[in-house]
Amino acid sequence: MHEGHRQRMLQRLEDAEHLQDHELLEILLFNAIPRKNTNPLAHELLAEFVSLDGLMRASYEELLNVQGIGKETAAYLRGIAILCERLKKREDPLPRLFNVRDFSGFLFERLAPLKEEVIELFALDAQQHIIAEKRFTVCATDRAALEPEAVNQFLAVRKPAGLVVAHNHPAAPAHPSTADDKFTAQMQVVCSMNNVRFYDHIIVGTDGTYSYFLVGRMEEIRRAFDLNAIVGGKILRD
Repeated sequence: MHEGHRQRMLQRLEDAEHLQDHELLEILLFNAIPRKNTNPLAHELLAEFVSLDGLMRASYEELLNVQGIGKETAAYLRGIAILCERLKKREDPLPRLFNVRDFSGFLFERLAPLKEEVIELFALDAQQHIIAEKRFTVCATDRAALEPEAVNQFLAVRKPAGLVVAHNHPAAPAHPSTADDKFTAQMQVVCSMNNVRFYDHIIVGTDGTYSYFLVGRMEEIRRAFDLNAIVGGKILRD
């Protein structure tokens, strides 16, 4: 009975905004208490600490004083609380809404200091809210760093309406190379095959940022490359 209930609760995570606090807490407790109904304990914790915020401020010792909370569960809840606190203190909080000028500034602060080259994917919903991100490190010995399957998997899991791609030029200007142009075209193909709108490719360099969208080159890139011939193999970065 518990297993069927748990599966139904996990399915409701797809619409997590409509979960009540005790339901979300019940689901989180599944990992700490694998074979027991966690609903009563979720209610007990919220009654003891008033709210989720109060629960996150509870000490390890205070959690142990709650009936049904053992050492592992107390440590698990403290770990969640510490993780939430660290997320609040992030130095580069991801903007919630995509605006190319503001987002370019955010990317410069994040990527300009890096000494290695990285590629970042940002998934957007239909209202251009940023719903997910993924980073790939470009290996110096294998400049073909990004497999199409990796991008396809990211899009399949996140199911975005749109995608923004960014990468950096360590110790070099942001001006795009021919390889950057081809990479942009390749990403257009992958997005098109997944029915995802490709919003922009933003390059970060020592002198600032370069946005293919802002300079009006997205359509030019589509015309400049044979998009049907560049999908096979890896997505290349020179």
